[in-house]
Amino acid sequence: MSRFDKDALGQELRDGIGHLGLPLNEDQVEKMLAYLALLVKWNSVYNLTSIRDPHDMVKQHLLDSLSAVHAFTQAKNILDVGSGGGLPGIVLAIVFPNASVTMIDIVNKKTAFLTQVKAELKLRNVTVHTGRVELLKVEQAFDVITSRAFSELNNFINWSHHLLAEDGRFLAMKGISPTQEIERLPVGWEVESIEPLQVPGLQVERHLVHVKKAD
Repeated sequence: MSRFDKDALGQELRDGIGHLGLPLNEDQVEKMLAYLALLVKWNSVYNLTSIRDPHDMVKQHLLDSLSAVHAFTQAKNILDVGSGGGLPGIVLAIVFPNASVTMIDIVNKKTAFLTQVKAELKLRNVTVHTGRVELLKVEQAFDVITSRAFSELNNFINWSHHLLAEDGRFLAMKGISPTQEIERLPVGWEVESIEPLQVPGLQVERHLVHVKKAD
């Protein structure tokens, strides 16, 4: 693993943010770099991600998550299912400080990490749950439920649709366009759109699948 060169990593992150045209301020960029430093530190012990190099993490984690944030602009109450090391949930919480971001994962060491990130970055808009999403109960339904590399759409929707507000949306971050998964969508749900995403510095396919209740 290459050493954590904050200046170089910060430049890569700022270049990517500029390429995406996102209006983030310096405090938000610093928080993302602080999050990256924690991810690198904890990953050496907790194995939160298979990606070890901080420069690869900037592209494959931070910028990958940032490539989808435009779709969350109107969201007020977001659930990130199978958050793992906090992607896209932590990124969304930093970008949208006025939105409430809830993250859930079944693995204790991952939610322990997320709780630490919340404390160190002072992310007051973050809630962390440990457990299975299908057993989660909340007082207020979510207007957006998202996931990144979590499970296939069928499971994602079946396990978490009880948490979605009446006019809410699922936003699933995927690699290649998941044609077969879409064919297996649960009855009563439909794909609103499949949006190709461009991640700065990555020549790979990324798609954001918008799913809503069928009319």
